[in-house]
Amino acid sequence: MNISQKPRKFWPPLIGGIGLGIALLGMFVVTGHGLGAYGFYKKVVLWISNDVASGWTLANAYLSTSLGKGHPLAGWVSWKVLGIAFGALVGSLVAKRFRFKVERGSGINAGTRIILAILGGALSGFGAALARGCTSGLGLSGAATLSVASFLFLMGFFIAGLITARITKKVW
Repeated sequence: MNISQKPRKFWPPLIGGIGLGIALLGMFVVTGHGLGAYGFYKKVVLWISNDVASGWTLANAYLSTSLGKGHPLAGWVSWKVLGIAFGALVGSLVAKRFRFKVERGSGINAGTRIILAILGGALSGFGAALARGCTSGLGLSGAATLSVASFLFLMGFFIAGLITARITKKVW
């Protein structure tokens, strides 16, 4: 491998944290909103479910309250999420870290890893719906505003993560 093709080192966590704090401050100043992505996913689920099964969506107490609020791409949160994905792609290309691969431990195959990732994402999404926000919205933005509920959410999220890590330790 040529030296110019070697991936760049990761940023130090402190620098990454400061950058995240500046990004969060910028979001508050420019949009009046904090960081968070859950609203985008709810809009996409609402849009798809309304097209596929509009009767079910109308009867769903959770989704029906958001009907008629426009296309998912009409909201600022949608463009923020798409910008994050685009920025991540550009960043990985610039750092020469872009790869199509499934990160996994030696005790697990790629298929099982993908199933566990989908299950974990679904559980996190369900938790975000119950908590009325995702980890970035509740954890970062809420903690930045010193919200007690956000700190309780973060404690619960980290405790659940530690328990899950303990349970799945053997597959990594």
